[in-house]
Amino acid sequence: MESVKIDMETKIIKIENVKHQAAAIEAAAAVIKSGGIVAFPTETVYGLGANGLSAEASAGIYEAKGRPSDNPLILHISDMKMLESIAAEVTTAAKKLLAAFCPGPITLILKHKPVVPLRITGGLDTVGIRMPDNDVARALIKSAGMPIAAPSANISGRPSPTTAKAVYRDMKGRIAMILDGGPCTFGIESTIVDCTSTVPTVLRPGAITMEMLAEVLGRVQLDGALSGGDSIPKAPGMKYTHYAPRVPLTLLEGVPEHMADGFAKAIAKFEAEGHTVGLIASREIAEILQHEPTYVYGDQGDIDAIAACLYEALRSFDDVPVDMLLGEGTTDKGLGLAVMNRLHKASGFRTIKV
Repeated sequence: MESVKIDMETKIIKIENVKHQAAAIEAAAAVIKSGGIVAFPTETVYGLGANGLSAEASAGIYEAKGRPSDNPLILHISDMKMLESIAAEVTTAAKKLLAAFCPGPITLILKHKPVVPLRITGGLDTVGIRMPDNDVARALIKSAGMPIAAPSANISGRPSPTTAKAVYRDMKGRIAMILDGGPCTFGIESTIVDCTSTVPTVLRPGAITMEMLAEVLGRVQLDGALSGGDSIPKAPGMKYTHYAPRVPLTLLEGVPEHMADGFAKAIAKFEAEGHTVGLIASREIAEILQHEPTYVYGDQGDIDAIAACLYEALRSFDDVPVDMLLGEGTTDKGLGLAVMNRLHKASGFRTIKV
């Protein structure tokens, strides 16, 4: 893919009160309406937004991110009327999920109307649609008066940004504006559910867990690609490398009681080979090992805290002189399924069992 010419001024506007800063929101919406790109906060990660009904505007997203053109985009909406304007059919499963979780960190895969460009969908007859639970995001979409296509606001393959500062680092000169709404709440992308399949299928795990979905739908399944099978990528993150830190990450998985010993052995091995090792680990492991540098992502088992700072942990070593990272795995239950999905992709499935 051709390199992007980085010569645009990127404005950052801090949004502390949507009602009092309506003019700033309208200015950002004007950029969207004119075919430009605006990064904005959601409850999951920051999005890189453009007119979701314009193939030309969406092409700018792919260019800014260096994103493969067959990787679908998600359309963000502000209300049900906007959903009805782009979805050809809202299935029974989708209606249940909308009632239970929207607005919120969930994306529904539905058949789309012709108004949605195939450039947005990666050539598919389906599209991902979500209603973010974030005042800034919904105000921007409403002011623009159109669905906003928005993948995560990072260079393709890198960890997603959960702060405006992280967006600026990747997107400076590539986009017109960043709306700074503060740190994101959840820290990992939305759960994606294919509502067109006979059994609703999770294409990407997120904050809306399998257990929560099963309670509403009765039956739900994981897409085969999440366990290594082949499938057509209907959603972002299913086909290409994602979330990768600057240097290679190896994940340690196993019993928490054995984790410190596993880390100590791995550190000794890699340092003996001449590597400079950084750690991403729990407070408990950090206190035992006293290794520098270490990013503490929370207490062992505190999945909410781990998820919220996961991408910041991966980005924190960008300017640290290490050439290898060791990361601590966690449970794959509940929200842990989403955390481990991101860690496996970030590590390229390099793991050490302890």
